[in-house]
Amino acid sequence: MATWLVARGNKLDSDVEILYRPFRTLSQGEQMKVMLAVLFSGQHEFLIIDEPTNHLDFDARQTVKKYLKGKNGFILISHDRDFLDDIIDHVLVLNRKSIEVQAGNFSGWWENKARKDAFSQAENEKHLKEISSLKRASERSARWAEKNENTKIGFEPVREHDRFLDTRAYIGAKTKKMQARRKNYDIRIEREIRSKEGLLQDIEKSVDLKLMPQKYYNDTLIYAQDYTFQFRNQELPLISHFNFNLKQGERIFLHGKNGCGKSTFMKQILAVSKGSGTCGIGADRQEEKPVVSGELMVCPGLHISYISQDTGFLHGTIKEYCRENDFDESLFLAILRQLDMDRVQFEKTMENYSEGQKKKVLIAGSLLTPAHLYIWDEPLNYIDVFSRIQIENLILKFQPTMLVVEHDVRFRDKIATKIVEDFK
Repeated sequence: MATWLVARGNKLDSDVEILYRPFRTLSQGEQMKVMLAVLFSGQHEFLIIDEPTNHLDFDARQTVKKYLKGKNGFILISHDRDFLDDIIDHVLVLNRKSIEVQAGNFSGWWENKARKDAFSQAENEKHLKEISSLKRASERSARWAEKNENTKIGFEPVREHDRFLDTRAYIGAKTKKMQARRKNYDIRIEREIRSKEGLLQDIEKSVDLKLMPQKYYNDTLIYAQDYTFQFRNQELPLISHFNFNLKQGERIFLHGKNGCGKSTFMKQILAVSKGSGTCGIGADRQEEKPVVSGELMVCPGLHISYISQDTGFLHGTIKEYCRENDFDESLFLAILRQLDMDRVQFEKTMENYSEGQKKKVLIAGSLLTPAHLYIWDEPLNYIDVFSRIQIENLILKFQPTMLVVEHDVRFRDKIATKIVEDFK
């Protein structure tokens, strides 16, 4: 078994030593590689895999693609569009009111969905107009019957000189017939309305999000020159002689293997911005004093909105989280609703949330924070496709300055203004 794990670990481009380190000391990407190495080492006839690409770097995702292409069959849950396009031949979609299965890959399904949604939207608008027209007809019928009913009692001799008291019986009989016709008419209209409402299509669509980026007075926000970072118990630096420059308006993506120091560099930026200089990484390293050389400069007074790839620190209720972070609770809940989180979740503690729901809490907090710079560390892990597209549209609309680590190729290619390749 150990030999199998080493072989599979190497295929995932992992150092063999991670198989001998305590699991809790590994980065989340390294932990995922270990779990996949265990999965790959078994002789399975049929696989059921739940979001295997979360936290994985690009090379590891390619290895997982290659492995799955060699399998006879599997059921896979994933929100990585590029990954899905390469390995699946059918799409099973769980809509709010229906389930659909379609042959082909994700892009084929998405194109068909766009055409179907456009047709369904046009049909919905037609049915809604017909429903509105039927309701107006019902209201008009009610007004006529009511007006006729009101003529039974009392009249003005001057204005109605041709009316006599003995006409009241005639008007009463006429009104009775009109009320009966009106009741039958209303029943038919109500039946028609229910029929039209039953024709309304189940369309899955997202709403637009908002962001509040701030303008900083200086053009260069972060500057690194010959920056080196090393833990004392390691033989080699985690980050070695790194040069970096982030200007206002740029959206820079850091690209590199799991464990190469991308998250560490982001945390060092946060630490420098707060004046502490360095910060601990991981449960086994909290007490370590790293060796740092070179220069890392963060502009003073820079407001940074940060999304961590780790969600383990979330606890308590949404109300408590908003109070601790000084968020407007009503706005925070509104953003979560826009990200398609059900209201019933708001009463639960965040320890009981799924990883995707926890990630949406962090995203909502970041969107609600006015900032000069948004630092997002793998923000799309566990996030569904519709929310990913929402976030893409948001960024392209508001053009914030960003430093991002994200292995979703479609997202990166659409959003990035610059990519730092082979970060180390």
